[in-house]
Amino acid sequence: MALDRIFRVIGLILFGIIGWQIGILITQTPNPLTDLRSLRYVIPLTLLGAVIGWFIAPYITTRPAMFAIRLVRNIPIEEVVSAAIGLALGLLIAALLAIPLSQLPDPFGSILPFVGSIIFGYLGAMIAVLRGEDMVRLLGRVRRGGDRTQEEPQSGIRPVLLDTSVIIDGRIADVARTGFLVGPLIVTRFVLAELQYIADSPDQLRRVRGRRGLEVLDDLQGLESPSLEISDMDVPGVREVDEKLMALARRHGYAIVTNDYNLNRVAMLQGITVLNLNDLANAMKSILLPGESLSLLVIQEGKELDQGVGYLDDGTMVVVEGGSRYIGHKADLTVTKVLQTSAGRMIFAVPN
Repeated sequence: MALDRIFRVIGLILFGIIGWQIGILITQTPNPLTDLRSLRYVIPLTLLGAVIGWFIAPYITTRPAMFAIRLVRNIPIEEVVSAAIGLALGLLIAALLAIPLSQLPDPFGSILPFVGSIIFGYLGAMIAVLRGEDMVRLLGRVRRGGDRTQEEPQSGIRPVLLDTSVIIDGRIADVARTGFLVGPLIVTRFVLAELQYIADSPDQLRRVRGRRGLEVLDDLQGLESPSLEISDMDVPGVREVDEKLMALARRHGYAIVTNDYNLNRVAMLQGITVLNLNDLANAMKSILLPGESLSLLVIQEGKELDQGVGYLDDGTMVVVEGGSRYIGHKADLTVTKVLQTSAGRMIFAVPN
């Protein structure tokens, strides 16, 4: 890296000069070039300083700078702005307190104003970053005179975060086309990275699922409403995608759209709004009550003796008692029982 070499040369020169000056201090010789005895100390110290400068220069210049750049790049701009505002407010409070603190007797009068600036600046930045959303809502409520009825006039258009599972599933595109999802759909960079990792998997099935997810995102981008947004939001220090999604949902008040059962349960325990497409599909299935009639094609045998099995248009399984003789034919049935299970709704019927 060219920049490293430049700073190595600069470090070599600077630390060589420092070594030279240390040699002069040790030998107490103003001009060591006129004293051969002092050169025995000055020259080795100069060379030692130059070598040290050559090796450590990148670690005190370019390496910390690159680390800081990567760190800042991963911090959302909202947090940077919040931290700057909080720091300014904290320093303002510290400046006001510095006047009475400076009147205290020494050494408190000279130390406490400086300590107060550090403490209040840090507290201001941390409070603004951690509670920034709450502060914005509080200021909005105060500006409207405390009228809570107008606090969230558009609560129905809450942005939603898309999980990897719901993108791969593909049904989110069909649901979005119907207009039931009003708020903007947000896909974070780390979800995109996970989707790309799946699409590049050596396993063929995973690779097909990942590429299907990328096609679904293309379809969503083509919709006028709801809009699809690719966000740089991230949660530094958290590695798991599910944990990052829940942290962002808590911080910004977003909802999460997912098909992941575990993410669904954990997010709900934390008070996060979860939209599960499987629950939506189950809720939209046909409702048949005992005693109602239907016509159904029996396609296979059931698990029990003399049972037949067919499926409604929405995929609901119908178990036909005594229906084995109707396999491959349509039968007029009467519903006897409707059973709701964790896998979905199951209907039992008998031939008329």
